[in-house]
Amino acid sequence: MFAAVDLGSNSFRMHIGSYEGSSIRVLKSARDPIRLAAGLDQHGNLTDEAMQRACACLARFKEILAEYPIDAVRVVATNTVRIAKNAADFLPAAEAAIGLPIEVISGEEEGRLIYMGVSNALAIPAERRLVIDIGGGSTEIILGRGHEIVKVESFPIGTVKHSANFFPDGRITVEGFEAAILTVRSLLEDATPAYQPEFWRNAYGSSGTVRAISDALYKNGFGDAEVTLEKLLALRDYCIQRGQIDDLNLSGIKTERVAMVIGGLAILIGLFQELNIRILHPIEAGLRTGVMWDLYLRSTKRDRRELAVHDFLDLFRADVGRAKLVADMAGSLYQQLKPANDKLNHYVHWSSLLHEVGMVISHTSYHKHGSYLVENADIPGFTTREQKLMSRLVLSQKGNLRKVGEGFVDLDFAKAVLAMRLAVSFMHARVELDYKDFSLKMKSKIELELKADWVSLHPTVAIWLRKEIECWREIGVDFVVRAGT
Repeated sequence: MFAAVDLGSNSFRMHIGSYEGSSIRVLKSARDPIRLAAGLDQHGNLTDEAMQRACACLARFKEILAEYPIDAVRVVATNTVRIAKNAADFLPAAEAAIGLPIEVISGEEEGRLIYMGVSNALAIPAERRLVIDIGGGSTEIILGRGHEIVKVESFPIGTVKHSANFFPDGRITVEGFEAAILTVRSLLEDATPAYQPEFWRNAYGSSGTVRAISDALYKNGFGDAEVTLEKLLALRDYCIQRGQIDDLNLSGIKTERVAMVIGGLAILIGLFQELNIRILHPIEAGLRTGVMWDLYLRSTKRDRRELAVHDFLDLFRADVGRAKLVADMAGSLYQQLKPANDKLNHYVHWSSLLHEVGMVISHTSYHKHGSYLVENADIPGFTTREQKLMSRLVLSQKGNLRKVGEGFVDLDFAKAVLAMRLAVSFMHARVELDYKDFSLKMKSKIELELKADWVSLHPTVAIWLRKEIECWREIGVDFVVRAGT
């Protein structure tokens, strides 16, 4: 059983589901219209009131989660938390409220998860499709074929700001709609050639916004549930005629969602016109479904992060043989150090694979460039927090250890750094590790015991170890090397 919690810009939502046969069946859903994006002040900070509403909602979600035997949960935050200047103040309180870590995902990662949910729900192999998702703070456009994503982009266009900017005080005018639609088109026009109908067969709308607009069209006499430009323009004209959001009488749309739907309507018309969409099919699946599918795949050891790391190696032309050698040695060394748990195992492996990606920029400072690339690049499947962790490991693989800062407060992190550094050193010294030849421990100090003839068999290791002893001594950690029998 899996659970996905989505901290959206408009609403916080949760799905609890189980994998059955070839699909994930949703057993429980919850939604709370937090309006987080509306809680950003003029300086881009979340207000105290908005943060309190968010934490109260997450505490309620925690109670619901406790009622189910859940195997894995992911809590993801989207655009508003991505851009909030005081997100670092909000996240600890939010994590305490729900009792789980919160992953702030990039717009592109959000798009990939959305597509994963849609493609698994449709289960139409090899279908070339366009998927759009209009959220409270951003809009994602994804081009795919079957389960494969061809292209994904995220645009900072959301229903909350669009409604506030172009329909102030709830006024609906011709000028407001025209400006709202043209703004969307202007933000999309450079990207749209890649998403034209020649590249896809069917188009799908995955967001609650699209489904709400579809309901409004069908339940208010504008036609069936399929969304076309003609119907959207008719709904626009009706809204202009009414003149005020409070005066709209749209069956099927809750009163509190009407303003968001009007902003979404303008965005959707802009998308239709710029992407030349003829028909858009609303679909229930989306981000939360995609998160649950991602959890399921991880549970079956089909973690797409592994593929993303290897794609990253190819992109930056890293030496795969050296990368795998370091990753294997670092993993073995880390296990010999007996970490308290296995939470860093994957990150030691992936960081070791990526340790030389910075070589494409510089052979002398490759660890610094690699660290920057790993932290700032778009690596599918990884959260911002995960990439920062791997970036620190890549940075710490050589040179002084002062740059790691307070990271060594976590002993397991210190063990991960030690394992990576020794693996890199042994790789350079062309050592083929036989783990019967040495013993490695780390508590208050580092203890490395080697067979007496080991250094003579690998003469350059002595140089690497002397450098390593000095680096650890500089941060107050003794590194003792002994020769055994």
